[in-house]
Amino acid sequence: MALGNFSRVTEFILLGLSDTRELQVLFFTFFFLAYAMVLLGNLLIIVTVRTDPKLSSPMYFLLCNLSFIDICCTTVISPRMLVDLLSQRKAIAFEDCIAQLFFLHFVGASEMFLLTVMAYDRYIAICKPLHYTAIMSRQVCWVLVSACWAGGFLHSMVQTLLTMQLPFCGPNRIDNYFCDVPPVIRLACTDIYVTEWLMASNSGLISLVCFLVLVTSYTFILVTVRVRFTEGRWKALSTCASHVMVVTLFFVPCIFIYLRPFSTFPSDKHICVIYTVFSPVMNPLIYTLRNNEVKASIWKLWKRCRVF
Repeated sequence: MALGNFSRVTEFILLGLSDTRELQVLFFTFFFLAYAMVLLGNLLIIVTVRTDPKLSSPMYFLLCNLSFIDICCTTVISPRMLVDLLSQRKAIAFEDCIAQLFFLHFVGASEMFLLTVMAYDRYIAICKPLHYTAIMSRQVCWVLVSACWAGGFLHSMVQTLLTMQLPFCGPNRIDNYFCDVPPVIRLACTDIYVTEWLMASNSGLISLVCFLVLVTSYTFILVTVRVRFTEGRWKALSTCASHVMVVTLFFVPCIFIYLRPFSTFPSDKHICVIYTVFSPVMNPLIYTLRNNEVKASIWKLWKRCRVF
């Protein structure tokens, strides 16, 4: 397709994590197991929450949505990556690359917003328990979740449209294992200074603001538990610490990658593994194995399945 005096790139070559065959087989095994854990763990959470009437509080409604987003997020990347690890030529069509970029930022930003809503839900439940049912009604939960998806969609549209308007006429080798904004726009045949700062102010600031809101919420929770409660203080501290650890694994790499000029820094594909692989694996572990109600419901579901 012609673009001015240039011929537009029709496909990109993904360089992946390594060009060594032995390492590619090792990566395939690791990522396949991680993808299977994400699918099985999050599907188990969704089925458990949907089938147990006791898990009908807003917290579990939001947890169910987080599990669905985690499945979507890892499915955008993992299947294609697993195929490429076994392929000699890791080519992806221009349209497919843009589609992957769009859906990655769509579900990724939606997850950031949802994690922020979940922190707000825990803040209301612990710091304002008498008003919890009035503030976090089912209607409010639906509005908040819908706002998360709408915010993710708007964010992704901005990133995608800014990428698509760039001319790609020469280099087509992406130094990553998936299509993302930083490595893609580096290949543009034009000055991207303004575009990259617009994208950084979008993705980077969203990551930073959501992370600061999360940390602030958990700080208020810990202060409230320390002042008001004596029993269960260490349990609350342990739970909050584990949640902060998970959101840190997700947000800090995103802040590091997106809140800076893309063209002046080398590829960060190894850091991307943290929020595309490790974080989706950790979410079901942290949000369920440390929750006695969910563990009891999973055990009841297991016993019902054994009967049949």
